[in-house]
Amino acid sequence: MKQITNSILMIRPVAFRMNEQTLVNNYYQKVLDGMLPATINAKAQQEFDALVVKLISVGVNVVVVEDTLDSDTPDSIFPNNWISFHQNGDVAFYPMFAENRRAERREDILDVLENKGFVIENIIDYSSAEEDDVFLEGTGSLVLDRENEKAYCALSPRADEELFIEFCEDFDYAPVLFEAFQTVDSERKLIYHTNVMMSVGDTFAVICADAIDDKQERKMVLENLKKDNKEIVLITEKQLNSFAGNMLEVLGAENKKYMVMSTAAYTSLTPKQIAQIENHAEIISSSLDVIEACGGGSARCMMAEIFLERE
Repeated sequence: MKQITNSILMIRPVAFRMNEQTLVNNYYQKVLDGMLPATINAKAQQEFDALVVKLISVGVNVVVVEDTLDSDTPDSIFPNNWISFHQNGDVAFYPMFAENRRAERREDILDVLENKGFVIENIIDYSSAEEDDVFLEGTGSLVLDRENEKAYCALSPRADEELFIEFCEDFDYAPVLFEAFQTVDSERKLIYHTNVMMSVGDTFAVICADAIDDKQERKMVLENLKKDNKEIVLITEKQLNSFAGNMLEVLGAENKKYMVMSTAAYTSLTPKQIAQIENHAEIISSSLDVIEACGGGSARCMMAEIFLERE
């Protein structure tokens, strides 16, 4: 199985704002005082469009779908949390922690992809777990090493252990399970999404190992990455807070590899870390300041990788 893809789905926001329902356990969100909702949305659209232009310019196939005003979906810009696409034609729908995020699940998006020649064989829908207050938020909760068939998951209120194991059984992944923490007001609190603290590329991985407080778990995660011959790029918790863990490797024209991240993430990296990453992939960075502040997510969250085969 391929680890990285040339095709990604991105949802252009129409009513982006800080989602009060996700604030309870996403400690990266901030209130932007004095900025009108319309201004916040307009700035988010500008940041979104600029990133799309950069991706298309290097040959990434970006499928952009406009969000609708039919429902209140302030976080629709982060589609990777509710859907994932797999090489065997499977599509998975995921249960979402915030009630207003559940409306982001749109089956019409599958029609858009099929019209572009992507082959969908099967839909695996985990969303009914919401009725039992059980959540697993897609490739936010799951960091997949598709090639080595491993799924990394930091348990949190948005990543349930039993449902994670069920996903691994359904998709034939070996589970790599741990807890990751960040310091909030001098308290250690669970990180809401695994993809904030680690990213697994084709031949390397970026990870904040310090976020894994349990030494045995930390050792186990790093050993899994090393065993699969990933060069490990270690980041600090301070860099994590600049979204340096929230990056994604994609393929551009002629199978050239690119690592996509925000300007904040890029400027937080040291020259040594940048050199480590650039041994494997060229860096694309784009300013996502408003999206990061209000949404509490960054570049990786905005891209749902499409691994489906084409007709």
